Amino acid sequence: MTHFKAMIGLTALLAAFAFQPDLKAAEQLPDPTFAQAALVGDWWATPNIKFDYQRGALCGSVAGGSVQPWDAILGINGVRLDKGETYRLSIIVSGDPGGPMRAIAQKGAEPWIAEGEITRRLSPDKQSASTDFEAGSTHRPAQLVFQLGGSERDWRFCLHSVSLLSGQASAPDSSGGPAAIRVNQTAYLPGGPKRATLVQAGRTAQTWTLISNTGARVASGKTRANGLDMSSELEVHTIDFSDFDTPGDGYRLVVGGETSPPFSISREAYAALRNDALSYFYKVRSGIDIEAKYAGKDYARPAGHLGKAPNRGDTSVGCVDTRTARKVYGKAWSCGYKLNVAGGWYDAGDFGKYVVNGGIATAQLLGSYERAVNYGGRSQALSDRLVPIPEAGNGVPDILDEARWELDFLVSMMVPEGEPYAGMAHHKMHGNRWTIGPILPHRDREQRVLHRPSTAATLNLAAAAAQGARLFARHDPAYAQWLLSAAIRAYEAAEANPKLYAPVTNGTFGGGDYSDDDVSDEFYWAASELYLTTGDAAWLKRAKASPHWSGPVFYPDGFNWRATAALARLQLASVPSNMASSDLRKIRSSVIKAADAYLKVQRKEAFGLMYSPDQGFGWGSNQSLIQNMIVVATAYDLTGKINYLQAVRESMDYLLGRNALGISYVTGYGTLYAQRQHSNMFAHATDPSYPKPPKGVLAGGPNSQPADDFAIKTLRGCAPQACYVDDPRSFSTNEIAINWNAPLVWIASFLADTR
Repeated sequence: MTHFKAMIGLTALLAAFAFQPDLKAAEQLPDPTFAQAALVGDWWATPNIKFDYQRGALCGSVAGGSVQPWDAILGINGVRLDKGETYRLSIIVSGDPGGPMRAIAQKGAEPWIAEGEITRRLSPDKQSASTDFEAGSTHRPAQLVFQLGGSERDWRFCLHSVSLLSGQASAPDSSGGPAAIRVNQTAYLPGGPKRATLVQAGRTAQTWTLISNTGARVASGKTRANGLDMSSELEVHTIDFSDFDTPGDGYRLVVGGETSPPFSISREAYAALRNDALSYFYKVRSGIDIEAKYAGKDYARPAGHLGKAPNRGDTSVGCVDTRTARKVYGKAWSCGYKLNVAGGWYDAGDFGKYVVNGGIATAQLLGSYERAVNYGGRSQALSDRLVPIPEAGNGVPDILDEARWELDFLVSMMVPEGEPYAGMAHHKMHGNRWTIGPILPHRDREQRVLHRPSTAATLNLAAAAAQGARLFARHDPAYAQWLLSAAIRAYEAAEANPKLYAPVTNGTFGGGDYSDDDVSDEFYWAASELYLTTGDAAWLKRAKASPHWSGPVFYPDGFNWRATAALARLQLASVPSNMASSDLRKIRSSVIKAADAYLKVQRKEAFGLMYSPDQGFGWGSNQSLIQNMIVVATAYDLTGKINYLQAVRESMDYLLGRNALGISYVTGYGTLYAQRQHSNMFAHATDPSYPKPPKGVLAGGPNSQPADDFAIKTLRGCAPQACYVDDPRSFSTNEIAINWNAPLVWIASFLADTR
């Protein structure tokens, strides 16, 4: 019987027998197909894996009950990884009945830097997989490990073949890169602006031709040379074919030997986008079975975090332990209760649920409905059967039904009466350690914990609940009153605890921080929503007392969960109220002034977007752009001036392909679109057994200061508009999130209703 070395603890793993490959050979492993029993001894394993060998396979029983992937490891040392060298890792594996596997070529000592990785959830059938990677650093020692932990039951793992080849040429880019002519790859609107951007040096105007799907020439003209565009660092020309208005599919622009991706001229595209973007929220619901008849078979899954094994929440969740509280807050804090906080939406790529992000996302979904009520005519956003969700047909518009799923969760995060901080909202809840993906939510085994209440979270709850009370009043008066009571109770609790801030921890305790030490904007927002709902002058007085009542609230990089004053201003400007006409005039004037400033920015941008912050593109720049578009859209609703509508239409082109990278940032829309976003459960790009990101989901977008190792390495020296990579390892440019898809719903609904 072959002897296998077993070690306890990662530090001891380096003591394993180190195989020294022939450095001149491309193959780094001694026996890729396991043909020689004598060489199997070069492999080591942790004690919870018991192996046997047969010619052509190295197999072993992996004990169940482990939590983290690295709790059970098979590995081999003596590998070399050299900076700048390109490698190909190839495997053939199986598992019975199956379990999680991560194959990683990494540094052989702490901090165990991973250079190449393959992740799969295995089955009894053999699976082949490979990945090419370039080592970002030299690692000696280095190792290849198979992390097999995280299964609740025993299972059998088999490694049928494994190869690590050095000196490999990088895989060719089959896409050939973006087309030189950047267009809205989905659709231009009849009557709207129709512009494209040609990436080409020189000041000489070029002839462009618009051809139909039959190849017929239907329009032509000359480009306008823009020169160097600063945000993309590209020399470009503008193509303007706005005069052509014939609806149809498969149009292309041609300049010399360059041809654009196909696109449509259609009035229907944004109605479909509204529905797809809204349908995303059902797929990320927590605490409910996601059924195939609503979500599609690829997205069906059991309910996540209902307290059913292996989940350990969310039906009875306590607070962080005292030791963790001291580390997070600098002093002891605990609570003597547990809350049922099941439900709500998973925030982003992880399974955390954060009240500040949930608050603004809910508000903007509600806002898309309220905008349709006040300005949308016979908008389909008011429909009861708009999207396939379980509540469709219940007599309540689907957007309200979806928002209710999160509203109920937000209220459940309130501290019970009789407890310290009663009426405040816990800032967030998530695992006490980061969940390692890919993984579906019902398989998450981390202990879920509540974090200390915060003033910001409490006011987010107050604002969203007050808005919800206003909109549910005609559909469910009792529920509306319950929401209003919760909103008032939360606001009063925040007034009693005005400086209870969430700390900065750099995401070291299993979830994001969402820290915010200025809550004056949240007070302004919550008071404004309570006024708009109740008409009570006492709430208006609170709003007027805010420095944001007459101060600046609109900025080049838009508004977001941390800066909500602009959202409050938009609501005061657009929602009917009994406010004095002089006050309303000033508020509306500030919105129009901000819209004019965004149009001024847009006129300088060769790619037609109304976003150009001095500090470069920020985290989630795509949603920041949409927020600016929402300001301009609101100006259109207030004035009826067509220039605001046309500006929003053109700015949408950037998101759908008319940008430096020639990529649509909305999954499923266009020819070349983002589809490898960072997500624990929509992880097809990492493991093909998982579903792809859903159609209609918005990627975060270019980030001039990327924060993940992959983007930092890959995007070094990038132009602001090009600081994006469609890769699941880049969470700082390519994550998906509820507070990014909610404004996408809003703006798609606006465009669908203003045809």
